[in-house]
Amino acid sequence: MKKITLTVITTLIICLLSGCTALSGDRTQTDSDIDGGQITLALRDGTYADVIEDCLSHYEADHNVTCKVLRLSEADLHDKIAEAGKEGGVDLCMVDGSWIAEFASEGYLADLYDLGYSLDDDIIDATTDISYYNGNLYVTPYYGNVTVLLFNKDLIEQKAGKEDVVFPTLDDVMSASKSLAEQGKMGFLYRGDTENNVVVDFMPFLLSFGGWVVDDNHQPTVNTPEFRDALNYYMELIATGAAMPKEELIEAIDSGEAGQAVAWPGWYTPNDESAAEYVALPGKIKDGSVAYNANVYGVWMLGIAANSENKESAVALLKYLMDPDVQKSTIDLGGVPCRYSCLQDSDILQKYPYFEQIDVALESGTYRPVMKEWNEFVTILGAHMLEILDGKVSVDEGLDAAQTELEVLMQQ
Repeated sequence: MKKITLTVITTLIICLLSGCTALSGDRTQTDSDIDGGQITLALRDGTYADVIEDCLSHYEADHNVTCKVLRLSEADLHDKIAEAGKEGGVDLCMVDGSWIAEFASEGYLADLYDLGYSLDDDIIDATTDISYYNGNLYVTPYYGNVTVLLFNKDLIEQKAGKEDVVFPTLDDVMSASKSLAEQGKMGFLYRGDTENNVVVDFMPFLLSFGGWVVDDNHQPTVNTPEFRDALNYYMELIATGAAMPKEELIEAIDSGEAGQAVAWPGWYTPNDESAAEYVALPGKIKDGSVAYNANVYGVWMLGIAANSENKESAVALLKYLMDPDVQKSTIDLGGVPCRYSCLQDSDILQKYPYFEQIDVALESGTYRPVMKEWNEFVTILGAHMLEILDGKVSVDEGLDAAQTELEVLMQQ
C-alpha cells in the first residue's frame, strides 16, 4: 500500500513540475490557448492606425496579450512588410491594394483560408475583388478609403453662386473652380509632391474620360487619346489652384482659401461644425456624357504575414478587428468600415450623413492595377507627369516618353 501511495504522489509531483493539466490523454486546444504573448502589427500611420490602436486596448485586457504597433508611412510600411517577408518580425499587417500581387506572389502573406478565415456577406462586395490572388484569400477590406471630392460648401455657395452644392458632372467642378479663381480664391488644389500622389489624384479624371493606365494584359496605355484628353482637361482645372501637400491642402479648403480637391475619407471627418464636406466624384464630363466608375480605391486591407510565428493569435485578432460591432465602434474616431451594416445604418447616417456618399463611392470604385510592377510603374508615370505639369515638356512629348519607358518595364 505504501508503494502504491508513493507512486501516486510521485506521479502527481512530476505532472505539476512539467505543467500537466490532466493525468492522461491530450487536452483539446481552445481559444484560451492562443491568449498571452505578443502580436506585432505593422500599420499605416494616421487615422488608419488610430482606430485600430483604440480597439487594441480592449483586446489586450480581455486576452492577456500585448500588441506592439509599428506606425509607418505608406512607403515605409511597404518596405517593412517586404523585409518581414524575408526576415520575420511582423504578425498582422495593413496592406495597400496595389501591393497584393507583389506580396502574394513573393509569399509574404498567408492564405487566410488556411487559417480558417473567410469573408462574410456584410463586406461591400466590390471592395473584395483585390482580396484574392490565384484563388487564395490574402487580405480583408478594413478601412474604406476611396477618392472623394472635398469641397468648402459655404465658399462655393457664396463665391461660385451654387446653391445646394452638387456636382453631377466634371464641368460643374470646372465651372465652380474657375469662378473662385476669378474672385481671388484658389479653385482646385492637387498634390504634386510625389510621383504616386500626382498619378492617383489624376486617376478619377482619367476614368471619367474612359481611359486607364493599362489594358487587360497590363500593357501601358498612357499615350492614348483618352489619356491625353483627360490630362489636358485636368491641367486646365488645376490651373485654377495650386499644388500642396496633404495637410496644407486640407487646411486651405477648410479655411475657405480654396474650393475643391480630390481627397480621401481618412484625411478628414466632416461634422456639424466643419466647413468642408465631400461627395463621390461624378464620373462623367458633362450632361449627356457616359458615366464611368471614377472613384479610385485606396482601401487599407488587413493580412497576416506568411512567416508569422503567432498565426493563431494573429487570426484571432483579425476576427476581432473585423467584427461588425467592433468596426462600428471605430466610426466616432474616424473609422470607415467597408460594411453595409455600418455605412447604411440609419442611426449612423443621422450622425454622419456623408457615409451615404462613401457607400456610393465604395460600391462603384476601381482598384489600381493588380500587378507586381505597380510601384515601379507609378513612379515612372508620375515622374513624366510632373515634368508635364511643371511645363518642362509638352503633353504629347511627356506621354510618349512615359509610354516607351513603361513598355520596357512591362516586357522585362
